[in-house]
Amino acid sequence: MSDKEKKIPLPKEFTEGQLMTQSETLQRSTRQRHLYIGLPKEITLQENRVALVPSSVSTLVAHGHRVVMEAGAGEKSKFSDHDYSEAGAEIAYSPEVVYKADVIIKVAPPTLDEIDFMRPNQLLISPLQLPIINAEYIYRLKSKRVIALAMEYIKDDSGYFPIVRIMSEMAGISAMLTAGELLTNTSGGAGVLLGGISGVPSAKVVILGAGIVAEYATRTALGLGAEVRIFDDNIYKLKRIQNQVGRPLYTSALNPVYLERELISAEVVIGAMHSESGRTPIVVSEGMVEKMKDGAVIIDVSIDQGGCFATSRVTSLDRPTFIKHGVIHYCVPNLASRIARTASIATSNILTPILQRAGDIQSIEKVLFGDYGLRHGVYTYKGCLTNEYLGKRFSIKSTDLDLLITSSL
Repeated sequence: MSDKEKKIPLPKEFTEGQLMTQSETLQRSTRQRHLYIGLPKEITLQENRVALVPSSVSTLVAHGHRVVMEAGAGEKSKFSDHDYSEAGAEIAYSPEVVYKADVIIKVAPPTLDEIDFMRPNQLLISPLQLPIINAEYIYRLKSKRVIALAMEYIKDDSGYFPIVRIMSEMAGISAMLTAGELLTNTSGGAGVLLGGISGVPSAKVVILGAGIVAEYATRTALGLGAEVRIFDDNIYKLKRIQNQVGRPLYTSALNPVYLERELISAEVVIGAMHSESGRTPIVVSEGMVEKMKDGAVIIDVSIDQGGCFATSRVTSLDRPTFIKHGVIHYCVPNLASRIARTASIATSNILTPILQRAGDIQSIEKVLFGDYGLRHGVYTYKGCLTNEYLGKRFSIKSTDLDLLITSSL
């Protein structure tokens, strides 16, 4: 090949363009949208938790966000108004002032009276406790055109439910310790020690579900010396819990024959089922409960999603139990409220990064559009119900959220 053939001429425009002086441009960053966050004092269900702790408030305020909280909101979690004030929060002495905020964060669903304080386009982040809400609750949120987001349906980047996960860890440990107390004679139980001692068999514990609640309940039960049986239709979850616990366990699919056989001889039954979008399935019929031992204990951790026992009904921390067919039922939806300080810190750790991300984007519509995990938690959006399960349950028309957000952008 000749030298002439090796030389490939470059376009004149390209070479001249390289040599020409380029115009100077300045980098433009997206203007941050500072959030106005309100923390009301909880007034229902003997709720002791608070959604944001002082350390998280300090972080948000340092990023330019404004936080106003109702006086006394953190007292039951052992956080004083002074702690919040020092962190940069504004202390309000009436709920009306708090509900002027753009973002309202609660650890219990708002009452109908609290919904009256709300206004259009306000963002509400709170749990959606299915047993205690009704059609009127949904209609009120719709009429106020509030964007309501259920904490327990928020997903992270891995597809897990971070709020449910962290609460489940605490609920699993707390449920087993509570069961041990309820088995005593002073609590009306069978007078059985949860863990066995020399020469006396240990109590039998049946756990429905093989998720995070089940894992931590199993660890606690085994640590106390109890005998554990785990039921779940998801074989992958049954394998996972054995790997996580690190020892062989009695596991089974939710076969009614096997389940009834174990329930009849169980001292403790833990309901630890979780639904991704609606009510948990009822897996224990009333007939099965009737066959259980007198003085046995049922703890329905799933009660915040309707419960997985046919005999379950919502109870509160001041009257946490009732007896049906001789079996003690413990059905408190806010079980983590018994350990309010730990639960508050855990919830706050998850919500704070979410709020910081939201503050980096100019509108809530863009936040939801770009984050499927947050979008999954929305159940009312500017006057429309967007949760299909709630629509079927209360006979209210539901609309696809993706269509609503797309039309808003």
